[in-house]
This record gives sequence, C-alpha cells and structure tokens, in this order.
Amino acid sequence: MNDHMRDDDINHHSTSLKTPLTADAFVKSDEEKIDLIEGHFQGIMKTLGLDLEDDSLKGTPHRVAKMYVTETFGGLHPDRKPALNTFENSYQYSEMLVEKNIVVYSTCEHHFMPIIGRAHIAYMSNDRVIGLSKMNRIVDYYAKRPQVQERLTRQVASALIDALGTDDIAVIIDAKHLCVNARGIRDTESSTVTSEYHGRFKGNESLRQEFLRYIEMETDHGDT
Repeated sequence: MNDHMRDDDINHHSTSLKTPLTADAFVKSDEEKIDLIEGHFQGIMKTLGLDLEDDSLKGTPHRVAKMYVTETFGGLHPDRKPALNTFENSYQYSEMLVEKNIVVYSTCEHHFMPIIGRAHIAYMSNDRVIGLSKMNRIVDYYAKRPQVQERLTRQVASALIDALGTDDIAVIIDAKHLCVNARGIRDTESSTVTSEYHGRFKGNESLRQEFLRYIEMETDHGDT
C-alpha cells in the first residue's frame, strides 16, 4: 500500500472526491516525466514483441509519453486548472442556466481505456455568474486524468460551487466506457449516467425535471 494515499482513496475510488496522488506527484518536470514514461512504454512494446526499429513504431514511445503528460493526463497538474473567474449578475437573471452537451474525453483508471460522453451542467445564480466556456474548460480539466465517472461528476460540481458561491448546482454525465464497449463483455450499446445535485436541485423534484427537459430539448440550430 502506498503510504502517500489515504485509505479512502485506495478503497473507495468511486466516492472519493480527490484523485489519488502521491505526495511527490509534481516533483518531476513534464520533460522528466516524458523521458521516464518513454522508457517504460518502450519496455512494454518490446515485451509485446514489437520491432522498435520499424519506421512506424520507433517514435511511438515518445509520442505516447508526450501525449500522456501534456494531453491525456494534463489535468493532473493543479497549475493547469482553468481560472474560473465570475462576474456580477448585473442583469439579475435568476432562472436556471444550462450548459449541455459538453464533450467529455477521459480515461478509465482501471484499464486506462477511453471514456467518451457528454456533460450537462445547470446552476441558479445568486449574485455571480460564470462565462459559458469556463464550464466546458472545468469539465475538460478534470476529465484529463485517470478517472472514474462518479468522481469526475463530483469534481465538476464541487469546482463550480466554489467558483459561483452557490450550492444550486446540478451535473449529469452520460458516457460510454471502452473498457465495457471494446473489451470484456464488448457491450457497444450501453452507457453510464451519473448525476450530482446540490442546493435547490437536491430537494426540488420539479427543478430536476426542468433540468432534464432542457437536456432533452432539440438544439441543433444548423448554420443559423
């Protein structure tokens, strides 16, 4: 057992809000991590019997290492967290605001296979509002790390509660897990839905149903 991980991080991955990380997770630079991962992945490929002298394969260890550090798992580093600047709700909009169909690209931490889906976010403003693209960016940030969908849903909700200063937040994620769709049982049709409701959304069934109706609305505006 890794001494740097709390017991609840190890035994309850789906319910812990924090991504399990060691205390020295950010001691190495990105360049150092890329070099190390490149060597490890080269070993994996050699173990599989792949010819790393082949023109198509010889650059793969470096490409994978760079992708892992700067793209696929770039959301692990707190310095990459987007600034969730808010501004005064000067127009006094007090109804539900919904940002839906936010693309989710993440990675299952159990098999390191893709999670692909959509996130839907709603909030009721108090005196602060947030730029629409910030909701997309916070989803992308937390998705870019080894994940379980339950944790990702909670992390997005928690970040928005902190930024907006309101508990009236709802998050739903509907995603396909390739560890189910492309391996094991190979069920290509199933998807996983998770939700996180806070504040008025948690205690008000009609408000949740309104949110769900907005998600289901047809919003393909074409070229207009």
